[in-house]
Amino acid sequence: MRIAQLAGLTPSAAALACHRALPGDVPEDYRQLAALLVDDWQRRNVASVGVGGGQGAGKSTLARLLAQAGELLGRRVLTLSLDDFYLTRAERARLASTVHPLFATRGPPGTHDAARLADAVRTLRRDAAATVAVPRFDKGADDRNGQVSARGPVDTIVVEGWCVGARAGKAGELAEPANALEREEDADGTWRRSIDDALLGDYAALHQQLDELVFLAVPDLSAVLRWRTQQEQERPPAQRMAAADLARFVQHYERITRRMIADLPTRAEVVAYLNASHRISGLRWRAETWRR
Repeated sequence: MRIAQLAGLTPSAAALACHRALPGDVPEDYRQLAALLVDDWQRRNVASVGVGGGQGAGKSTLARLLAQAGELLGRRVLTLSLDDFYLTRAERARLASTVHPLFATRGPPGTHDAARLADAVRTLRRDAAATVAVPRFDKGADDRNGQVSARGPVDTIVVEGWCVGARAGKAGELAEPANALEREEDADGTWRRSIDDALLGDYAALHQQLDELVFLAVPDLSAVLRWRTQQEQERPPAQRMAAADLARFVQHYERITRRMIADLPTRAEVVAYLNASHRISGLRWRAETWRR
């Protein structure tokens, strides 16, 4: 496996067999990474993992492969998406009217029901017979669309989402706007302070439920916009954002994305460095070794 070689790892026979059995219509690098991760979790009995990374990094693709790898390796891997726990449009409208207008747009910390997600992870970890209700979010409609049930027993719970693992900034970091959106629409910093308050609250409680972090490190913000634009083209034409709207939308994520790029490689157990071609060009594995 090329990915294993990047970190000086020797994949087990089980991981190699799992990789070969995973669907061939998904990126090869992600197939290899999923097989290595689940095999590792199986050997160490890891109960919960967070997968974070910028928009378009491939978190959802990896999460699907992790669940499939679990089936192949005899480990039940349940994936929960932070995106499904977005607040409803009405709830975000209330935040927009009472806290700051920018909270009408989904994405930043404060626009998810992180407390509900943390409680779901806690319940599934504690009770093998538990069943929890998981909301479903329709991004095209920008609102929730029903719910499904997640049932135990679960061997490993994977929580994937763009800001999974993100922390609040250091003192003074919020003073300078990160982009035009913050400069023109959050001049007094109310929105960005509220985001960091959320990270210190319900999101920190969620992260405490996770045993490990996997971080898909994007190369830069231009890649995020490019990959997010590609994702947008996969939606029905009537639901696609115009280029200018999408550029503004991505600015909602910029500050936290930059912070994660700087912070998470020093904290996550596994860091996969993505290049501009969306391939994994470097891998750090539980601080043992890594190459770029």
